[in-house]
Amino acid sequence: MADSEAEFLDSVLRSLDVYLAPAQLEKLVGYVDLLERWNRTYNLTAIRDRHGILVRHILESLAVLPFIGGVNRIDVGTGAGIPGIPLAIADGDCRYTLIDSNGKKTRFLAEVKRQLGLTNIRIETARIESWVPDADYDAVLTRAFADLKTTLARIDHVLGEQGSLYAMTTDSVAEANTMIPGHMHLQDAKEFKVPGQDWSFNVMKICRSQGMTP
Repeated sequence: MADSEAEFLDSVLRSLDVYLAPAQLEKLVGYVDLLERWNRTYNLTAIRDRHGILVRHILESLAVLPFIGGVNRIDVGTGAGIPGIPLAIADGDCRYTLIDSNGKKTRFLAEVKRQLGLTNIRIETARIESWVPDADYDAVLTRAFADLKTTLARIDHVLGEQGSLYAMTTDSVAEANTMIPGHMHLQDAKEFKVPGQDWSFNVMKICRSQGMTP
């Protein structure tokens, strides 16, 4: 099964202009193995079937890879490691902080880090609004975290002056744009759809407006 799943991931990712080595594909399948095993006891994600995990968690996370900039990245409200774990596997040159307030989820992430040998991730158990970073981030990633106004308020202190928030959401861009405060602006937005699926999602790149403060 592992070989066929790796081939499936490779085929779809290539159509999304994402090209991974066999070892990376193997780690993605290993991550799915761990998530499926832990999910039986700890209810880490509502998606239970393997194909659903491959599509909704792995492929949707990696579809955005060519769109994201920066090298010091933080996945806020990462949960079971989405999108941070797949992105960290795919892009070993970037550093990822995975933060979530749920201890059972961050314990799972620690086990993923250990078993898969992911040296480019750091795990924090905390609420983002009360967490004090030791450096600013040039990319903040969120996926179905909160409404955009709330998200921007909570992550403002971790976003570098030249950094960007990449918000993965099913909300319309026009609706979300009305929630962006004056010291921020929508720099770019893109709709993503995994081939073979009948739904899509948006990623909004939001940056600080030059010369303006909250």
